[in-house]
Formats: sequence, C-alpha cells, structure tokens
Amino acid sequence: MTRKERYQHIINYFLEHSPNAETELIYDNPYQLLVAVILSAQCTDVRVNLTTPAIFKKYPTPKALAKASFDELFPFIKSISYPNNKTKHLIGMANLLLEKFNGEVPMTVEELILLPGVGRKTANVITSVIDNQPNMAVDTHVFRVSRRIGLVTQTANTPLAVEQQLIKEIPKELVHKAHHWLILHGRYTCLARNPKCEACGIQDACNYYKRTYLTNS
Repeated sequence: MTRKERYQHIINYFLEHSPNAETELIYDNPYQLLVAVILSAQCTDVRVNLTTPAIFKKYPTPKALAKASFDELFPFIKSISYPNNKTKHLIGMANLLLEKFNGEVPMTVEELILLPGVGRKTANVITSVIDNQPNMAVDTHVFRVSRRIGLVTQTANTPLAVEQQLIKEIPKELVHKAHHWLILHGRYTCLARNPKCEACGIQDACNYYKRTYLTNS
C-alpha cells in the first residue's frame, strides 16, 4: 500500500465512523477554550473539565482573569499538572489579551503564540477548533499514531516535522477533523503501551499491525 493509498483508506474510515469528531474539552467560547487548552498541557482532558467550571464562574472574561492575583487563582488550578506555571500563564495571557488584542482571542497562530503559555500546538488547536483552519496540532497522541501507522516517515522525529508531513497529505478541508481523529484514536485505541490492534478499524492500512501481527503469523 502506498502512502497515498494509506491516507485515503484511513480518511475514508474516519469519515464513515467518526464524521463529527471534536475536542473533548468543554467550553462555550474562544476564551474558555484557550484557558482549557493551556491547562491541558501534560494533563488529561477529564481533569481539566473538572477544573474549569469553577474558573469560568469566578473569571468569566479575560478582564476578570487579568485582575486575579496568583494567590487567588492558584487554588482553582492546584490539582492540575504544573499549577505554578499555569497560574502565571493564565494571568499573563489574560493581561496580554487586554493590552494587545482588546480582550479578544486572536485567530492566527502568529498572534496566539505571543500569549504566555501558548505554543504552536496550542495555537493550532485554537485556530482549528474555533475557526476550522487547516492547522494540525501535534500532541503525543498525534505524534505516536501518525508514525506508528505510517502516515509519516520515521525521519519525522519532531512535532513540527510530523505536522508538516500530515498537512502536505491531508486534504485542506479535512485537516481540522483529522487532528481529532488521530488524537481520539491514540487516546482510546492506539494506546502507547498496549495498542488495541485486534479491535482497530484501520489495521489494514497500519504498518505497525503489519509488522507485529502479519509478519509473525
């Protein structure tokens, strides 16, 4: 199977079985999603979703969050990974939104990465989820799954390299969906230590399945 055929097989599968894939973070507006994604770094979406309701109630806008002190905000975040840094990032992010963007979440990667706590991955999430922009956020799931399946070459050994190869092959109008396909597949099926290969719907197109099961049968 060529790489082009592999992409088409996998895209067809997810279009049929998961046409409406979306983020599992709970949010009502771009500001809330930005807060949630900053908190989600090296933390589960489940934990973030347990944490954010109280934050959104106390700090419903960037203006309200910008007024928070570290000691006021930290108790809301202490159950999240790296709470010290994330508390500082959220307050800094809110202040810069007010100072530079009139309190509105910008919708370009270049502007978003100016905000504290926002790197390229977070910026790609915000623009793809909110605005359906063809940006591919490469987290640990996307990185692992795309390399394991064979969507990208093994020489793509950085998140940026994986992002660039995926963007090149996936139709532009499907990139924002493909981001969720790969994340959710990695979260629930293509697990890091014990992938559920025998229950996987794309095993026919997977290099890992071919190497691990077919060559040893």
